[in-house]
Parts: sequence; structure tokens; C-alpha cells
Amino acid sequence: MAKRAKVGISTVSRVLNNSGYVSPKTRERVLKAIEELNFEPNYLAKSLSSGKTRTIALILPDITNPFFPAIARGVEDAVKRKEYHVILCNTDGDSQQEALHAKALREKAVDGLIFTASSKNNKHVLELVEVGIPVVLIDRRVEGNNLDAVLVDNVAGAYEATKYLIGLGHKYIGFIAGPDVTTALERQEGYCRALKEAGIEVKEKLIQPGNFRYESGYTGALNLLEYGVTAILAANDLMALGAMRAIEEKGLRIPQDIAVVGFDDIPLASLVKPALTTVNQPAYQMGALAAEILLERIEGKRAGEPKEVILTPSLVIRESCGGRGRWQT
Repeated sequence: MAKRAKVGISTVSRVLNNSGYVSPKTRERVLKAIEELNFEPNYLAKSLSSGKTRTIALILPDITNPFFPAIARGVEDAVKRKEYHVILCNTDGDSQQEALHAKALREKAVDGLIFTASSKNNKHVLELVEVGIPVVLIDRRVEGNNLDAVLVDNVAGAYEATKYLIGLGHKYIGFIAGPDVTTALERQEGYCRALKEAGIEVKEKLIQPGNFRYESGYTGALNLLEYGVTAILAANDLMALGAMRAIEEKGLRIPQDIAVVGFDDIPLASLVKPALTTVNQPAYQMGALAAEILLERIEGKRAGEPKEVILTPSLVIRESCGGRGRWQT
């Protein structure tokens, strides 16, 4: 290639690595030689010399949940601008699968990791940090680990959703909870806080277990309907959609008989009939911010104390809460 461009090897290297000065005319000659020879850089050799693979990993708990692909898109768009690549790993919320991914990623020498943990107590993330891999948490905290993180104020989001339902006249509001992760626990806290502030008793039977999946929303709603609730807040949109199916199968109307609110604002939320009132999380922004923080760590532009970014969610009012219903007098 140097011979074709009639330049020295060091000049070709400066063009390939975009480092050092090369005159525009010489650069053009080198780029033309690269094109003519159909040259492809050997990234493996480059990584051996630089100690960087220009690869990051993104570990997510459930890529079938439409909330997480939006995060992945934000991550990928941010890193590709810096010519990094993303390895996507799905754990299905399984800690054993998470451990296997963590081991494989250490062996592949990824430069960094963006991580949504399968539980609030997670040792796998600590193992990665101990071997010097920068880690940014996204969406969920991991207890006992002081790491960079991009999160949403889940307590505030659920609080505002519950407060809105109370403002519509609801006093018997059911909640479909999530798994043992910080996001689900914080949303339950927001629900309970709003009830207590309004002088409404928090009834344990009105808090149904869930796992962030559609089926658990369906089952949870069937149970709540037996208790005569007039409104349901689900800890994510997939469970809210499951709840809507259960309500309709029972011959009840949304929102005239039962109001429903979700959390996430996935694309389906605005497409179902009636359109789902929900708490919007800026998923794409979360992914992009997490990627930017991680790249700053990898490239040595950020050092010292971890950075925690907490974004503010917003209540998106659509059709599933409605106006006056049988719960109002």
C-alpha cells in the first residue's frame, strides 16, 4: 500500500489511525491506494498493540420486552460514532446465564460493559469491576456497588401515576409488582407513598406479584378484580397490557369500569385500544448517556468518583383512565 501510494509506511499508519499530520494531497493518495487494494484493517492485530478491542458489551435481562431494544439502540448509536462495536447479551433474568455471559466477555477482553442486573444483589458485576473492566449500570441499581449508573426516578414516576388515579376519584387501586429488582421495588414504594399521603390504607392483598411479563399482568389483574378494585397500576407496560386483556375477558370496560396505568411507554402503549396511560421512561436517552459515560471511562477522560444520572419520568395521559366512572359520585 505504501508502495502504491509512493509514501513511507509511517505515513500510511498516520492515515489509517488518523493521527499526526499528513498533507491533504498525500492523504488523498493513500486513501486511493487503500480503495484500489481493497484494504481491510486487521483489528485483532490493532487490539494487541493498543490493548483495546474497541468493543463494549450490553447485558440486558429481556430483549423481548420492547423497553430494552430502545436502550440498545441508544447505546449503539452513541458508540458507533466513536467506531466501537456492541456485543448484545440476553440473560432472561437468569443469574446463571448472566454469569456465563460475564465469563465469556472477560475472555473476549471487551473494553467495557453496560449492565442491567437480574437481581438487586449481583456478584457478577463486582467480578468484572475487580478485573479492571469499566461498568455502567443502566435502569437498575445493584446494592453494595458504587458504580456509574443511568437510572430513572421510579419512585416519583409511580407516585405521580397513583396520585393521578386518586385525583380521578379512585380509592381502591391495585398494584401489579415486578421481580426482586430495584426498579420494581421503587415503583411499589411510589405507589404506597401516594396512597399514604392521601390517607388511603395500603392493603397487601391489592399488591399482586409479577415478573414484568405479560402473563403475570393477566394473572395479577384477575386476582385484583376479585377484590373489586376500580383501578390498576402495573409496574411495567407489558403487565398493564396483560391486565387489559383480563379486564376485557371479564366483560368489563376500560376505562368506564376499570382504569389502567402502565410504566415504560413502550410503542405498543399508544397503539392498543384504548391507548394506555403510562409513565414514560426516556429509554433511548438512557442508553446513549450510559454509552457516553462508559466511553469516557475507557478512553481515560473520566476518573474518580462514579457518576449517577437520574432522569425524570413523565406521566403520559391517554385513554385507559378516562373521565367519570362508577367509582365516582
